[in-house]
Amino acid sequence: MAASVSPAALARQLLAILNRDGDRLKRVDDYLHGRHDDPYMPPQADDEYRLLARRSVSNWMPLLVGTPAQALYVDGFRPGSTEDGLPAEVETTSPEWEHWQRSRLDARQAAVYRGALAYGHAFTVTERDDKDGLVRTKGLSALRTAALYEDPANDDTPHAALTVTAWPSGDTRGKARMWDAAHEYAVTFRGLDDEKSITVAPLRRHGSSECPVTRFASLVDLEGRTLGVIEPMIALQDRINQTIFDLLVAQTYASVKVRTATGMAPPIQRDLETGEPVLDAQGNPIPLPINHNARRFLFAEDPDVRFGSLDETPLGGFIDSVDMSIRHLAAVSQTPPHHLLGQIANLSAEALLAAETALSRKIAEFRTAFGESWERVFRLAAELAGHSAIDFKGEVIWRDMESRSLAQAADALGKLREQLGIPARGLWRRVPGVTQTELEDWERTAEEDDSVGQLATALTRATPEVPAAPAAVAA
Repeated sequence: MAASVSPAALARQLLAILNRDGDRLKRVDDYLHGRHDDPYMPPQADDEYRLLARRSVSNWMPLLVGTPAQALYVDGFRPGSTEDGLPAEVETTSPEWEHWQRSRLDARQAAVYRGALAYGHAFTVTERDDKDGLVRTKGLSALRTAALYEDPANDDTPHAALTVTAWPSGDTRGKARMWDAAHEYAVTFRGLDDEKSITVAPLRRHGSSECPVTRFASLVDLEGRTLGVIEPMIALQDRINQTIFDLLVAQTYASVKVRTATGMAPPIQRDLETGEPVLDAQGNPIPLPINHNARRFLFAEDPDVRFGSLDETPLGGFIDSVDMSIRHLAAVSQTPPHHLLGQIANLSAEALLAAETALSRKIAEFRTAFGESWERVFRLAAELAGHSAIDFKGEVIWRDMESRSLAQAADALGKLREQLGIPARGLWRRVPGVTQTELEDWERTAEEDDSVGQLATALTRATPEVPAAPAAVAA
């Protein structure tokens, strides 16, 4: 992207990207929230069929997004070095983690991951608050935000980005914020495809040396296209809905035996005064409804009447088909089958570990991609906060979400300390459930203990030894 492109041209291009991707992302959003395409039904389907079609929707998409998202949780940040060049281990509080806590990202990070996993990408913007002058980061929706890259497959820094803050409605123009490498702009428009209605007004310098918007992409190919976990699964989701719809139809109309009678005319309606049959518009007798249920039995005086029954439609094939489709969904999405089917009985620890392997690999891939994005966020925050040294060696610490007891973890960490000689402080971060705040408390406590121990040692060395009193000599 050439640097000489005007802000108005950038706004047109960014709004055009939102217009181009709008239908695709809206379809993903519909499937995420259970608004699926109707299953196939006959053209003459009545309201009862359509009711069954609505009830056949079995939305698996939130589980496909939530399963990996619940294993993505940043628990700390390890700086590469301090501003004075000392090793990062001597720090007890890092500016990056202070920014994280100030932005309340402990809770808000989940929305960024879920958006990136669902739609393929999400965004954050890092900026200085006009009210208190502090730097904060907040998430931006993929449905409202677009970014331009010179090389969308490899660049982490966008040339420009835009997010819609209000959609146009009636005579009210839509509003958006746009950032380039130096400035923030206010954009108004009447429609995403109405280029002539777009107006751009400069607001301020945002204070960073590059665009302050960061992309979180779950998967980016070499064409720069992003892909989430929902879009490839839509066909399988439709197959499951169709099978469940067929199951409901069979269950409603053909799951019970049908009683039959041959050689017997049904009773018909007759006029109470004349006894003559009552005819319909076509001149045919109107049969009386037969009140038949499980407590009644059929009889006929004519010996030629034959009673029989039609068997019900077996439902086992439909249930097996639903189970097979869900297993296909689990395999293609790299989600363990027991997460979808709930079948975990009689599984050994080795079997559970094997079932979780594919999911663990997928989560590791997401952590690598999202970790790089968070590191850029921290660098932006450090620059806006005025730190002289920008850390390119720091890395985020992801919470260990594996199911292990504290006793097992303590035993393993103790063996690493004793057998491999790893320093005890270097193993603190591997304690299950430990947070960055707890680590900082441990660091301060350890330093205080060291100071007290050193003071006691120094006092002991400085205190002269008092010679023992001579023993008394008997006269």
